[in-house]
Amino acid sequence: MPPILNTLSAWSWRVIVIGALIYLVAMIIARLSFVALPVAIAFLLAALLFPLTNRLRAAGLRPIYATWITMLVAFAFIIGVGFIIGVRANEEFPGLVAQIQQTARDAQNWLITGPFHLKEAQIADFVEELTRQLDQQRGQITSTVLSGATAIIEVLASIVLLLFITFFLLKDGDRIWSWFLRAFGGAAPRVDRAGRAAWRTLSHYVLGTVAVAAVHGLIIGVVLAGMRVPLWAPLAVLVFLASFIPIVGIFFAGAIATLVVFGAQGWVYALVFVGILIVEQQLENHVLQPLIVGRALEFHPLAIILVLAVGGVLGGIAGAAVAVPVAAVIYRALPELRKEEPPALPPAPGTPPETPPPPGAGEAVPETPSR
Repeated sequence: MPPILNTLSAWSWRVIVIGALIYLVAMIIARLSFVALPVAIAFLLAALLFPLTNRLRAAGLRPIYATWITMLVAFAFIIGVGFIIGVRANEEFPGLVAQIQQTARDAQNWLITGPFHLKEAQIADFVEELTRQLDQQRGQITSTVLSGATAIIEVLASIVLLLFITFFLLKDGDRIWSWFLRAFGGAAPRVDRAGRAAWRTLSHYVLGTVAVAAVHGLIIGVVLAGMRVPLWAPLAVLVFLASFIPIVGIFFAGAIATLVVFGAQGWVYALVFVGILIVEQQLENHVLQPLIVGRALEFHPLAIILVLAVGGVLGGIAGAAVAVPVAAVIYRALPELRKEEPPALPPAPGTPPETPPPPGAGEAVPETPSR
């Protein structure tokens, strides 16, 4: 048999075994998505909140108190932002509806008097057809809403599980890691190096992504507020959250913000906003991402797109959000697992060779009972 055929066959069955293992792991994660996604998001939150917990511990607080203060600060921040957004949305939503209605009337007049010279009857037929399509889909929309009630219960349960996991990762992360390493015996040093490299990568990625997302949200919020667009604060938060999904998220949030700008201020402001969004996106791609996040990933954009696609297929939006950091962690941890132990340094000249201790040395000597 030709040697090349032997080599190809050896590679083939190994690739088949590895592919079957990856498929099995993917199926298990898909079946246990109720647990897998909260665990992955909890690790991201722990990486984000751990610097505060670590500072509180260094200040002398016990781990339990440092963890509780960290969680309460995070809750206070989320509740405060949600309250501000809710108040502004309640105040500005009626004005947005009125502006959208006015924009719709202006667009209708432009279609009639503009270069298309459409007639009111044609526009009325288009609106009637759109209404009829919505009526036909009403049953499907109703079933989706009913199934969404069950999904809400699952989401709430996942959030509770996520909070518990985050709390214990912040409080007992070092103890959990030490307990985990015991299962690897002599391979524990390699696993420890890989885990620490993965944690550094995850922490750098999360903190860098939060910084980039904050810059996104701040710039978009200032631009929308300067244009006097209603609901600029919720849109800025939407851009901030969407920035956690690389490449795809900002386009989705930007499209929604552009539609709101068009409905509120017209097509001129919408074009200006699109131009600012493109410039800001280029700033992120060429300045922010390479300087802040690039050192942690070093992924080609094509690799990021493929990872996002796989994560989206397996876990939806949440899967796409955690796919890139999971891939970065695996990419950084594997070289540490393959790295050999550094050789022991030779003894210094003139140093006598170390002799092994006699049997029983270091063992506890039983006490002699006193008479």
